[in-house]
Amino acid sequence: MSREIIAILRGIKPQEATAITDALIDAGITKIEVPLNSPNPFDSIESMIAHAGDRATIGAGTVLEVGAVERLSAIGAAMVVSPDANPAVIAATKAHDMASYPGVLTPTEAFSALRAGADGLKFFPAFKLGLDGFKALSAVLPTGTKSYAVGGVGPADFADWLGAGITGFGLGSNIYKPGLSASEVAERAADIVAAYDKAVT
Repeated sequence: MSREIIAILRGIKPQEATAITDALIDAGITKIEVPLNSPNPFDSIESMIAHAGDRATIGAGTVLEVGAVERLSAIGAAMVVSPDANPAVIAATKAHDMASYPGVLTPTEAFSALRAGADGLKFFPAFKLGLDGFKALSAVLPTGTKSYAVGGVGPADFADWLGAGITGFGLGSNIYKPGLSASEVAERAADIVAAYDKAVT
């Protein structure tokens, strides 16, 4: 089962990256991003891809520049996630055959991102948009648009957001905070997967 959960490993260090990657995959989470404002993020991403690139979709978050997209392509990343909807970053991501998930909050941003080639929309910060805002906005989006709630949305909210039509979730501190061990991440990830599976059934 491929779950629509993106683990956001903000602050992860290269020396812990592979162990935490294994913990997530074993729990059933196979979409993983390392935000580029983490310590030595390209080193973490490269080691994770070498270790588990055939078992998970691994990429970067907080991608703001085309140069970073090109560097990610060179190390074999599969996914580019951003807090904003920069058309140049989206176009470069697609030119390098990676999945593009830009951050949006308004109809203008959402449609601009889709026109630029985005594979899905990261609604961020989702808690500010809220369920009512998402329902209103999603009603005008093209049928089949993939959407992810990121920021202030946790396992307790899964059922409500899925009921409103969201595709999936990006989760940061619910899954990982700097200093957590791989076993602690595994425990959190297992709880999140259980909540997700319950919400989708």
